[in-house]
Amino acid sequence: MEPEKNQTGEHMAMNYTLKNIPDEIYKKIKLRARRHRRSVNSEIIAILGEVTTPRRVSPEEFLARADELRARTKGFLTEEFLKKVKREGLL
Repeated sequence: MEPEKNQTGEHMAMNYTLKNIPDEIYKKIKLRARRHRRSVNSEIIAILGEVTTPRRVSPEEFLARADELRARTKGFLTEEFLKKVKREGLL
């Protein structure tokens, strides 16, 4: 569905109604909106923007995350272990 354009050719915002939002999800969105000082509607728009906008990760950040995960697994995921589970069809 293509957004409509106004008289100047700019895209107009679309309206969409969410139905049957589970209470627990709504409560979490409402709490998050309060923390960010936004309305629930604005918070939902922000969430949709976050999850639909690709985020590039620098190689340095990627490697830092990998190092952090290795530290948390305390050496359990060694190269030897990964080769073994691949051979056994577990990975």
